[in-house]
Amino acid sequence: MTNAKTPVNIYTDGACSGNQHDENVGGWGAILKYGRHTKELRGGERNTTNNRMEMYALIAALAALNRDGQLVNVFSDSSYLTQCLRDKWYVKWGRNGWRTSAKSPVENRDLWERLISFLPKHEFRFYHIKGHVNPDEKREKLQSLYDKFLANNEAAVRALGAFSCEDFLYAIRMNNRADALANEGIAEIRAAE
Repeated sequence: MTNAKTPVNIYTDGACSGNQHDENVGGWGAILKYGRHTKELRGGERNTTNNRMEMYALIAALAALNRDGQLVNVFSDSSYLTQCLRDKWYVKWGRNGWRTSAKSPVENRDLWERLISFLPKHEFRFYHIKGHVNPDEKREKLQSLYDKFLANNEAAVRALGAFSCEDFLYAIRMNNRADALANEGIAEIRAAE
């Protein structure tokens, strides 16, 4: 990836064990990469949802930034998160009194409001990346996934100037690590029981 300003790359993931049950445990993981510096974050909570954990991973990562005015590349396997932020669904929700086009209340409004409070502070690019990909998969399959990644993130990749297959494989590895951190967050909650 090339850019005049050194970007902060953020890789996030959320997980929820027992997502469809009243009693469950969720975890989130985030990795911040700035030049040679790397910071890993994780946590979890009881009785949550996978979407909330995906959102909380990004909130925690953004709260960890030391200064405003950063170029921030966010990589997440949550289309719920990346599409909302990239396509600015929240603008229409705000105009509609935090209601969807179906007139129902927007889920996770509390976390969306926290997330969008960070948006004016930085320059963002949001990338949806397929989760749980084995980076040692056959070359043809990885090439196909890379091509889909480029097509699904065309505008953001174009703004970057370049995003090689090696960059893509690195993002996959970081997303897998964020997933492992989310599962560590779940394990920590269970160990405290």
